[in-house]
Amino acid sequence: MILMHPYEHRQIKLNTGRLTHFCLADSELYVGERFDEHVAVQALIADPQNYPVLLYPGEGAWDLSKGELRAGDFEGRRLVVFLLDGTWRQVRPMLRFSESLQRLPRVMFSGAAPSRYVIKRQPEAGCLSTLEATHELLLALERSGLDEYTIPEQMLEIFMEMQAFQVRCEEENRRPDFVPRKDQEKVAGRLNPSKRRRVF
Repeated sequence: MILMHPYEHRQIKLNTGRLTHFCLADSELYVGERFDEHVAVQALIADPQNYPVLLYPGEGAWDLSKGELRAGDFEGRRLVVFLLDGTWRQVRPMLRFSESLQRLPRVMFSGAAPSRYVIKRQPEAGCLSTLEATHELLLALERSGLDEYTIPEQMLEIFMEMQAFQVRCEEENRRPDFVPRKDQEKVAGRLNPSKRRRVF
């Protein structure tokens, strides 16, 4: 479940949250800053068949890379992961404005590979794009025995290809206003539908 900040939604040039959504068949994407009254989000949280968690590092978060969360903890419920998409400056208010998200158990991963985001400087070491964070999350879920991750190479290939497109635009001295949505969908659509991850 990708919860995207409105400003991030306007960054069409290379929106990795949207690209992630295109790659994951059962993912959902909603745009906003406050989600306490968001019907779909609240329905997912309230559904007794779901086990909702928030991907948010910090003290008290279960480290999936260390196996701190196991399938037996769900008591037969479906794991639903909420991921906040935006800069840290945007994400913190999103969480502050949404008490229902604050109350969710938190998960994190550790030991992630350095960011592969070559056309955008990350604010500090350890920061990842939304697509990379999702990739690391899925790897951690698989290592913990919570899910199967069948397309790790494809996810990263798509990410690198979208960046290469932007670099080509710069080299050809064209103004890369945006990557058309149809092009993002086309790249992600090359994944065999049966192999598109179903996770959120």
